[in-house]
Amino acid sequence: MYRIAHISDVHLGPIPQPRLRQLASKRLVGYANWRRNRANAMTGATLDRLVEDLRAQAPDHIVVTGDLTNIALREEFENARRWLEDLGPPSRVTAVPGNHDAYVPGAHQRFRTLWAPWMVSDDMEHVTEALFPFMRRKGQVALIGLSSARASAPFMATGRVGRRQSEALVELLREARRERLFRVVLIHHPPKLLYSGATLRRLTDGSRLRRVIRREGAELILHGHEHIRSMTSIRGPEGAVPVIGVPAGSAPVVGGPKAGGYALYEIAERDHCFELTVIHRGYEGSATVVETARSHFEVRRR
Repeated sequence: MYRIAHISDVHLGPIPQPRLRQLASKRLVGYANWRRNRANAMTGATLDRLVEDLRAQAPDHIVVTGDLTNIALREEFENARRWLEDLGPPSRVTAVPGNHDAYVPGAHQRFRTLWAPWMVSDDMEHVTEALFPFMRRKGQVALIGLSSARASAPFMATGRVGRRQSEALVELLREARRERLFRVVLIHHPPKLLYSGATLRRLTDGSRLRRVIRREGAELILHGHEHIRSMTSIRGPEGAVPVIGVPAGSAPVVGGPKAGGYALYEIAERDHCFELTVIHRGYEGSATVVETARSHFEVRRR
């Protein structure tokens, strides 16, 4: 059995005091939102307790599906690198970026270089710049990382994969299928809208990504972005592909699907299939981290 822990949208704070010229952009909106709504609600203390519980579950690997920063300041990227280093070495941790990590034009270059060790294929460990998509083989599992991180207009949080990444994804999915691996696609934005009215937060080329999965298949898709515990699916060539979202890792200690939390995925290989167990852990109205949901799937091997 291989066990993966999944955390997302940690939005590491506090935000360093920005210079006035840095606020002459979309950052002004994001900084005001953080000061007004997130500074007290999303705290390091709740995230630290969550990570402590995550480590106690002894996962084989940890994945982070984006939004480590808030408004993409240089100091935030450096702080996020230190957080990744503390979370684990690149051999045990994989990350993909989110829209807040590409909050303004040019910000993507910072995560591509500073976070590169956690965002490259296994055979590219000495590469100094992240390239997407990438694939890492971990036991019987293939982790395939996509970047949907794009700078967007104020009050928007859209993402995009793009044609080049989509075409390269096809080849990685085929390669992993030939090796009979359990294929896990990592992306920040969900591949389809979770609820009506979310068009300003959507993956703008989600239909293209869904076509790739419908044709080539995948065994599991993991995302963040919506700050809510969710379980949906999209069509694959032989049935539904589970799509799992987790709440913000630094979300408040409250009850319900928006409380701070993470997920565990237990993947067991059988003769004719994989068995997948999804375990959500998080806060249920107290400072104690508990199991909040559990589901089982049987995934046929192609």
